[in-house]
This record gives sequence, C-alpha cells and structure tokens, in this order.
Amino acid sequence: MSTDKVYNSIEEVLDIAESAEGKTVGEFDINNRLDSRGNKGGIGQVLEEGLFKMAVNSRAEADFVDLGLELKVTAIKENKKNDFSAKERLVLNIINYEEDYKDSFEESSFWQKNKKLLIIFYLYKDEIDKKDFPIIKSVLHNFDPVDLEIIKQDWQTIIDKIKAGEAHNISEGDTMYLAACTKGANAKSIRKQPFSNIPAKQRAFFLKSSYMSAFARRVIDRQLIPSLFNVDELKSKTTLQLLQERFAPYIGKRVSEIAKLVDIPVTKNKAFNANLISAVLGVKGTKLESLREFSKANIKFKTIRLEPTGIPKEHMSFEQIDFHRWLNDAWEDSQLYEKFEYTKYLFVVFQYDETEKENKNKNREPYLKGIMLWNMPEVVIEHELKELWKTTKAILEEGVQLTPVRNGVSNNLPGASFNGICHIRPKARDGKDQVELPDGQRITKQCYWLNREYIAEIVKELS
Repeated sequence: MSTDKVYNSIEEVLDIAESAEGKTVGEFDINNRLDSRGNKGGIGQVLEEGLFKMAVNSRAEADFVDLGLELKVTAIKENKKNDFSAKERLVLNIINYEEDYKDSFEESSFWQKNKKLLIIFYLYKDEIDKKDFPIIKSVLHNFDPVDLEIIKQDWQTIIDKIKAGEAHNISEGDTMYLAACTKGANAKSIRKQPFSNIPAKQRAFFLKSSYMSAFARRVIDRQLIPSLFNVDELKSKTTLQLLQERFAPYIGKRVSEIAKLVDIPVTKNKAFNANLISAVLGVKGTKLESLREFSKANIKFKTIRLEPTGIPKEHMSFEQIDFHRWLNDAWEDSQLYEKFEYTKYLFVVFQYDETEKENKNKNREPYLKGIMLWNMPEVVIEHELKELWKTTKAILEEGVQLTPVRNGVSNNLPGASFNGICHIRPKARDGKDQVELPDGQRITKQCYWLNREYIAEIVKELS
C-alpha cells in the first residue's frame, strides 16, 4: 500500500473504529496475514491495513501522526465470573537507554507517542480460529488524572534506574501501572546502557495487564472502581508514602487496640486481617483487591508476624503448584516467574515483643511494626527463583522420587535448605489431599514458599 488514508480529526478515526464493532478481525484481513502462524502482532497489522487503510509501520511518532493518536489493538477474554479481563499487557514504545533519561516526562518519547491512544478490544477465545475473534469495543483512552500521576511516578522510577546504571535490574514489579518488559527476538536481545558497562535486556514501556483489565471493565461493563487516593495527594506523594501515612497512627499498637480504634470486632476468622487493613485504610468493608490502586497495579496483600527474634515462625506460602504446567512452560511463561515478576506485595508486618515469647504466653498479641511495598528484585528472580524452577523441572523430567517414611511420604523436590530464598513443600488438608504428577504418580498438594529467613531479611529495614 503506497499511500495512507488521511484523517482530518480524531472523531473521524473513532467513527471508522466503531464501525468495526461486532465484526470479526478476519473481515479486515486483506493481505491474509492471519494465515501465517509466525506473524506476531498480526491482528493489529490487519486492522491498520484493512480498516484504516494505512501501511504497517514502526515509526517512532504516533500512528495517526497529524492527530497525535496512537493505535493499539489488544485482546480481552471472559473469565469464569463473566467479567472481562485483559489477555495480555499493552506494549507501548521501546525504551532508549541512551536517550530517554535526558527528557522530562512531558517531553519524553513515551508521552509524545502515547498520551492519546485509540484502543480496539477484540475477544480472544481458545476454541475458535483467530479470524473469527469478534471486535468488541473501540475507545479513546486519555489517561485518568489520578492514574496519570501514578504513571508519571512509574516512568520516573524506570528512568532513575537507568540513571543509576541499573537498567539490567529493571523489573516489572518495580512500578504500579506503567512498567518495562523485555522486548526482542529472545532473552538475548541486549543493549548498552549509558551509566554501566553491564549489558541490559532490551525493554519496552507497557501498561500492566491488571491496569488493562480494570480499564476494559470500566469502558465495556461500566464497572466503577473505588480509589484510595485523589489526584492532589498523588501530585506530591508516592503510593507508598500515602499508605504509610494511613498506617502511621497505628504503628506500635496491638491488634485489639487497632480493631477498637477502627471499630471492627476481633475474630479468628480468616478474613479478619484483610478487614482490619481495609478499615485502617479508610475503606471499611471494601476488599483490598477491588481498590483501584490494588487492582490496577496487581498488588497482593500479605500479613507477616515476626517472633521477638525478628524472624517469622513460618515460611511464607504462595499458590498450589500445577506440576504439568511447571514441566511444559518456558521460564518466562512459568507459574513461578509470572507470580513474582508481575506482582507487588503490600506486607503488613506485626511483631511479638520480648514479653510474649511463644512458650510463656499462649494468648499472644502482636503490635503493628510497619508496612512495605515489595517486589522481588530482578537479580533474585533470575538467579535463586530460576534455580528453583530449573531444578524442579529436571526432577519432574526424571520422575519425582517418593519414599515412604514414618509420617507419610518424602520426596526429592527442593526443600527449605535448597538456596536460602525459596523452596517447595506440602500445603494440604492431609496426606490424602493429592494431585497427579506428570509421570502419573500422586503426591500431596505442594506449594512454593519463600524462606522465613529471607522474609526476615526483606522486612528488617522496618526495625
């Protein structure tokens, strides 16, 4: 296609986009791109050519350059709750380590290219051919003022890492909504960085899938998401600083004191901790994961209880292992990588003091020590965490060794002494609560865990 169609207004572009709603992507595949399995980004290219009559390009400026409008085509799927969720993150422009740190946010290539987005959602379904995916919704995306303040902070976090010579340690968990993902033919696609001799993986800015899920639900299902903070607060303070402010009046107080102050009853119910934290944050009765800042940033909440020694009594458990997936997935598609690369954690830390040693007092009550927002550092993800994945995968390939012992059955999966950071151990109702291994054997349900000593190391800065 030699010349692009010229559009005179954003409204004209939106009209064309909306005319495709209810049609399938295959109806616009004028060059049969969807016949090729190797054509990554094919559906976006199909709509550029077949719907908008534009040549496929990789220009640095916005797609509709005269209008400052960037086109993004992205997949959503329906989950079991009949909600829409993003199938993937929304990848934006490549990060230029050598140049991007020189600009302010307002002058940055990121903002110039992405401040106005035309987002077209299509519905992904496993069971149908991609040509039959229906186009669901087209929407102009102008960043919400509250979101924009967080995105500015995220952008600055990434730029600060580049300035510190830490581009090789950028992690998707570093930030809230806007993050930096690896981008290239493979993991070996690397670039020079200006303030270090260590090569860094090529990365691109992207909006997290959790952010895109919340956006899709708002524009398609009209779901309103309650927010913790307002735009004025976020102009002068980070999310962490604002969270610390909310918790500050309760630091040093015992659980029952805090419950009394926020007017909720103390119970042994599993939901008590989450209810207590919601009340402290001023959103009593609201689930943390449904708050804008938690849902869009994929922040998960964990309570940590430290003994007087500063070390938790227990290791920290995560989700049940899908051994079939563990065996078959590549590292960057794995359950383990997905959990720690894409997730931030709000750790709410309680501690028992010296007067409440476990053996002396059965009715112990901890005090609130502090909070922290944590994501696993990239260096740990790529070393100790990957080591757990590789070792376990090798064991699964050979077949897990199950050995009868006095108290049940032992196995040769990596245990608590494996590498000091992470390990695998059972988490089940009893020995009969089992799953099938890829080799057909059955094993008590297992989870992956972070070692209690590693957790103590993470939170020691709160002392």
